[in-house]
Amino acid sequence: MNTLLGLGLALSLAINQGIMPVAITNVVDNTKSTTQAEEASLETPIYAGQYVPLKSKRSTLKVYITAYSSSPDETDDTPDITASGSRTRDGIIATNMLPFGTKVRIPRLFGKKLFVVEDRMHSRFSERIDVWFPGKQDAKNFGIRYAEIEVL
Repeated sequence: MNTLLGLGLALSLAINQGIMPVAITNVVDNTKSTTQAEEASLETPIYAGQYVPLKSKRSTLKVYITAYSSSPDETDDTPDITASGSRTRDGIIATNMLPFGTKVRIPRLFGKKLFVVEDRMHSRFSERIDVWFPGKQDAKNFGIRYAEIEVL
């Protein structure tokens, strides 16, 4: 019950601050089946693009997912630098609905691959995620999709 209360409070604060304008659809709690080895692995640092075991608790959202590249016509005057100040690379996503550093998975499209929010989108895209691709044609081929994401 404390977990749900804490999640509700966190969601209320996020919505009030305009950070996450979409609702969390469910929370999965697998703590009873988590082994000690899995728990230890959850405490190790994880990096963008890295494949990691699922955490014991996560929230899911259904959102539109698009793609972008570092092409100058798709970005500002610093196409290889994200809004958080890092360099673009595999595993980076742009979104306006989650804070920088938030870790996300898109299981249906990318399996267990981990993404990290390090970039922003134009303000008109409030409920969308943009996945970075190294080439413009790859981003175009991805198109627009609707899928469930896991916010870790």
